[in-house]
Amino acid sequence: MAVKKFKPTTPGQRHKVIGTNDDITSSVPEKSLLRPNRRSGGRNNTGKMTMRYIGGGHKKHYRIIDFKRDKDGMDAVVKTIEYDPNRSARIALVAYHDGEKRYIIAPNGMTVGTVLRSGSDATPDLGNSLFLSDIPLGTTIHNIELKPGQGAVMARSAGSFAQLLAREGKYAIVKLPSGETRMVLVSCRATIGVVSNIDHALESHGKAGRKRWLGRRPRVRGVAMNPVDHPMGGGEGRSSGGHPRSRKGLLAKGYKTRAPKKQTSQFIISKRKK
Repeated sequence: MAVKKFKPTTPGQRHKVIGTNDDITSSVPEKSLLRPNRRSGGRNNTGKMTMRYIGGGHKKHYRIIDFKRDKDGMDAVVKTIEYDPNRSARIALVAYHDGEKRYIIAPNGMTVGTVLRSGSDATPDLGNSLFLSDIPLGTTIHNIELKPGQGAVMARSAGSFAQLLAREGKYAIVKLPSGETRMVLVSCRATIGVVSNIDHALESHGKAGRKRWLGRRPRVRGVAMNPVDHPMGGGEGRSSGGHPRSRKGLLAKGYKTRAPKKQTSQFIISKRKK
């Protein structure tokens, strides 16, 4: 997918960069795979605002995505490539031979008519879901499970991918999009390829209204607030606000938030890039 820029006929058009959507083949979603997606407006069950800067936005349905890919030994044919308002990646509607339809995260380069398969008898081709024990070393993968049968939790956003580096006993060594290298059980599944919509990072909203369509209200800087509202607020003139910190006083920009004695730290070989 490519991106397109616009002539600056209006202030909103001047900086707008959006995708061409030429990879989308259908604009009508599968009705049986839709669920209501109610907005909270950042409020809890008593109506109190617990999350700031949330509200409004266009109405949308949630698309049920098959992150487990556990229908083994049966071919599935890609019917459509669709837009999903709930994620940055494209989704693909696949139909199995028994008539069941499912949505999956579409890898880059997938086309309508592609035959997919999952399980231990699947080949390491684009879009197929295999166990890490069956994937050749050096393969580019996405939709990686962290626990067997849990469903994919890593490398799911647009353009992201990981790389299978090695296998040692019951663990596989995977380099994640963040740069972190960690051990994952070889009984976990992953999908071959790179997540679709790789030019998503090049897009620019161009105007504040496009953020409002997504349900995001204006975010106020801490230094622009009063001292009663934020630790970085107040001061004479345009003051910098001191060391960056959150509204609750927690240090930001370099302050480590991961628990030092977290049990899963033993599986991390090298930490993510700074």
